[in-house]
Amino acid sequence: MPDLLFELFSEEIPARMQAHAAQNMLSALKNKLDQAGLTYARAQAFYGPRRLTFSVTGLPVVQENRIEERKGPKEGAPEQAIQGFLRGFGLNSLDQAELRDTPKGRVWFGVKEIPGQRVAQILPPILLELIHGHVWPKSQRWARTTFRWVRPLHRILAVFDGAVLDGQLHMGGGEVLPFSNLAEGHRFLGTGPFEVANLNDLETGLRARHCILRADDRKDQIKKQLMDQCQGANLTLIDDAELMEEVAGLAEWPVVIQGAFDEDFLTLPEECLILSMREHQKYFAARQANGDLAPVFFTVANRVAGDDPGLIRAGNERVLNARLLDAKFFYTQDLATPLADNLDKLDTIVFHAELGTLGDKIRRMKVLSGELVEQLGADLKTDEDLKGLDKKAERAIDLMKIDIVSAMVNEFPQLQGVMGGYYARAAGEDPAVAAAIADHYRPAGPGDECPTQPLSIIVALADRIDTLMGFWKIDQMPTGSKDPYALRRAALGVIRLLDQLYERYKKPLDLKLAFRVSGVQYFPKNAEGKISHAHNREINGLIAS
Repeated sequence: MPDLLFELFSEEIPARMQAHAAQNMLSALKNKLDQAGLTYARAQAFYGPRRLTFSVTGLPVVQENRIEERKGPKEGAPEQAIQGFLRGFGLNSLDQAELRDTPKGRVWFGVKEIPGQRVAQILPPILLELIHGHVWPKSQRWARTTFRWVRPLHRILAVFDGAVLDGQLHMGGGEVLPFSNLAEGHRFLGTGPFEVANLNDLETGLRARHCILRADDRKDQIKKQLMDQCQGANLTLIDDAELMEEVAGLAEWPVVIQGAFDEDFLTLPEECLILSMREHQKYFAARQANGDLAPVFFTVANRVAGDDPGLIRAGNERVLNARLLDAKFFYTQDLATPLADNLDKLDTIVFHAELGTLGDKIRRMKVLSGELVEQLGADLKTDEDLKGLDKKAERAIDLMKIDIVSAMVNEFPQLQGVMGGYYARAAGEDPAVAAAIADHYRPAGPGDECPTQPLSIIVALADRIDTLMGFWKIDQMPTGSKDPYALRRAALGVIRLLDQLYERYKKPLDLKLAFRVSGVQYFPKNAEGKISHAHNREINGLIAS
């Protein structure tokens, strides 16, 4: 049975968009084939820096005949209704219709057989609908065209049963992009367009022109080179699946090159070093045999392995050392500022327009943490980890958001909390307080580990409960499709943190009481420190919801 090969060849597609676009378009293609009554054995999608490719095997040559059926008026209906039904369904008389019994009486039904078309005639409109129907997160127009795509589209390969399909994409401005049987390999290492008749032709031809079609094959090649180079240098690669996915979308013919950075930068927190390499330069990091971060990096180039990599290595080393020099400056600058000097700055940072500043949030959390600590009760006197927990919790909450005003977090927002822990340790704070600051954003998701120390758990709980209560109060609850403040993640984090605490102390916390204490902080109090009955009722309603 014949196969369909369809490829959209363009300028470089952002790596983060490739897989999502390929899967969405593949699902849409399957739906359109199903709607057309076309069976197939297998449908696949492939993606890379400059192409989205789709292969459908086992399609028929001719579409099967279809039976179309339409319900008409009841028996004895007015002649006008009957004639309208016949005209609308293309029948000449009721002799061509069927009268059937239904729960609502006898009803006329039109039934006709529609001869199947040749699949080569059905596919072009489907493929054009597929192109026009896909919406990119960002798209652009170019030259005189009005057509929008993620990047300028150069070629459409559309081959069915070895022959080019008859179709073309009208791009506006008089520009037309016809279907063809031409593909193209590596931008610089290829030899120009070449003809293909099927998926095997395409994959073989691309490899001969230094381009690997399948993303998984590119990942395997990158991983093998990384492991080989790490093994040769007695290093252990720091695994990073997201970065692997991204670099596989940046290189058609990936070649790993090892570089190095100045060992003086190892005095920086390793999270800063790894993030700088990963986010800005797309480098992989590695550890030495003793577990310390190694002063090396691995970059993935889009080139031939036999070429001299010295120039590429030198350029990447120069850029990375410059970035790390900036990071060292930020870190040194932050350490020179006492933590307490930044406390007042939190009153100038808005947490939410209706919920006050970060300073307001911290004051609310300190009250809430006192309630959470008190619920642990007698354990405070017997467990070494719980001694002085109330004072430590207040101190950790005072300092937990301090790093938001730091130069390092301004440069690397992903290091919130982590840098706060480093700054607290450098300032001589209690190690448990520093750990609670570093851990208070955890768990950041289902794959993240939960804090295990009671102080870290109490601080993380206070942060999430205050956030949930506040956004419930201003009626910003998540919906089925939107959760802009990640409240579901916060709620799931509360559950996991409570489980962690119970696993250690076998004592459940009263979550309703904790939410009540949190809710009280959002309402004005009278001279006696009490809130009104109306506000009490509102808090009860929020907790119930």
